[in-house]
Amino acid sequence: MRNHARDPPIEETLGDALRERGDTIATTESCTGGLVGSLLTDIPGSSDYFDRTYCTYTYDAKLDTGVTREALDEHGAVSEPVARQMAQAVRDSAGTTWGVSTTGIAGPSGGTPEKPVGTVYIGVAHAGDWGSAETYTRVERHEFDGDRRDIKEKIARRALRTVENELE
Repeated sequence: MRNHARDPPIEETLGDALRERGDTIATTESCTGGLVGSLLTDIPGSSDYFDRTYCTYTYDAKLDTGVTREALDEHGAVSEPVARQMAQAVRDSAGTTWGVSTTGIAGPSGGTPEKPVGTVYIGVAHAGDWGSAETYTRVERHEFDGDRRDIKEKIARRALRTVENELE
């Protein structure tokens, strides 16, 4: 990794915040290939809050974990609806407080004028208490530059920062 970490790194500060709140997190990742989950598990004691990571790199893998064929067919894997469904599906199947998804184009090829290399959709799904109407999902679109490894790390760290921002 190129180490775009701050000091202390986001995986540590987010882990502390999740532990303090008693919240849990699960991820489903496409373009980051498990890097978000790997960062979370770099912290000793992360089993207090981290549940699982699904690596859903293909359309079939996304279908297996709760993304609809319609979303993939109409919008493509790198899209807001797919990132939304990915985050919601992992949150609900894992039974965690937070579900996080990444779907994007890490490069060096695969980009288009509408979705250039470095484009990513990050989904964050929160499970509120039943009947509280506090359950929600947000999706952000970002574009990062760099080579493939650089882009993947930037996406993974941004995904963790997005959850941390939701906690604040």
